[in-house]
Amino acid sequence: MTQTIETPVVHDQAQLSQEAKRVTYIGAWLDGLLSVVKVTIGFMVGSAALIADGIHSLSDLVTDGFVLAAIHYGRQEPDKDHHYGHGRIETLTTLLLGSVLIFVAGAIAWSSLDRLFSGTDVNAPGALAIVITVIALFSKEWIFRYTMRVAKRVKSKLLEANAWHSRSDALSTAVVLVALVGAQFGLGWLDAVAAIIVGLLVGKVGLDLLWESARELVDTALPEDVQDQMHDVACSVPGVDSVHDLRTRQSAGWVMVDLHVVVGPKITVSEAHEIGNEVSRRLRHEFPALTDVIFHVDPEDDAGAGDPSRLPGLPLRPEVEAALDARWYKHPVWRTLNELQLHYLEDKVSVSLIIDDAVHQPPQCLASQLKALASDIEWLGHVEVLFITRAASSSMR
Repeated sequence: MTQTIETPVVHDQAQLSQEAKRVTYIGAWLDGLLSVVKVTIGFMVGSAALIADGIHSLSDLVTDGFVLAAIHYGRQEPDKDHHYGHGRIETLTTLLLGSVLIFVAGAIAWSSLDRLFSGTDVNAPGALAIVITVIALFSKEWIFRYTMRVAKRVKSKLLEANAWHSRSDALSTAVVLVALVGAQFGLGWLDAVAAIIVGLLVGKVGLDLLWESARELVDTALPEDVQDQMHDVACSVPGVDSVHDLRTRQSAGWVMVDLHVVVGPKITVSEAHEIGNEVSRRLRHEFPALTDVIFHVDPEDDAGAGDPSRLPGLPLRPEVEAALDARWYKHPVWRTLNELQLHYLEDKVSVSLIIDDAVHQPPQCLASQLKALASDIEWLGHVEVLFITRAASSSMR
């Protein structure tokens, strides 16, 4: 038996998306302004490092556009074509963002190496370039912290990645600042070295984003210790005998888990279902990032048995009743049958026959007689006979 339970939304999804968009718009305006100023001043004073930093800010502006598109489409509710939502859009955008950063890093490093080995003279940048760089440094550090706070609140890895992109810009600006101060005092070669370092920093962020998004796309599981915690939470539910085949995957900062819950083999379907519901509730309480919990109820531990749909199956009730009727139709137990219960355990079909107490023989003796009459049925397991009094039978009806 399999059950899927939808995630209760703790915060209004539209409000969270709006907050994510707001911080991204602020960052985009800041990145656009800084890229124009840095590149313009860089050309004016002949600083390759400042120009490279301006290109980095421009790449931030481009990725801000990616982030806005991903937030808009990736946070939409599931629909008839996307039953699990649109979270993978954020993952794909993060992958694209990492690729853009690596391309930018390569271009910056290549041009800076050429400038370094060619021995191009760098003039003193002047106070204006240094002041602009200081302002840019504090601006990017502020937008990093602001974006990261929002990313944590809305649980968006993409927004978090964009925050780190801003932090990489702040770090590269700090390196450029050192180069500009050095060039001001005659150490012009520091400009090209700083630009190379900026390229390496940008490339490192790009590689990290590629790695994280690729892990999501191939359904990488949660860390082992987190899975162990989930296992312990599920096993703590009353009525759960054991848990196996617990599997997890991630998508855009959210987590999905499916697991097999072993319960008593002869409890009712409704009780087993509610035990599974309680497992789901406790997992959601302990792990708020869960979006989907899928549980499968097992009457026995079949861990490692493989996919049952690929294995030979046992007969269902119509076939079971027909086979038993062909062998037991003359027996008094079968003629006074009140209820027939089937239990699929240990690759056999065990049967419990509930009858009126009109048959005056011990139930063990009757069960042995029935078992002997059906000894040729390979799939038949344990046979038991249970008496029910007429008074109890009337009250049950």
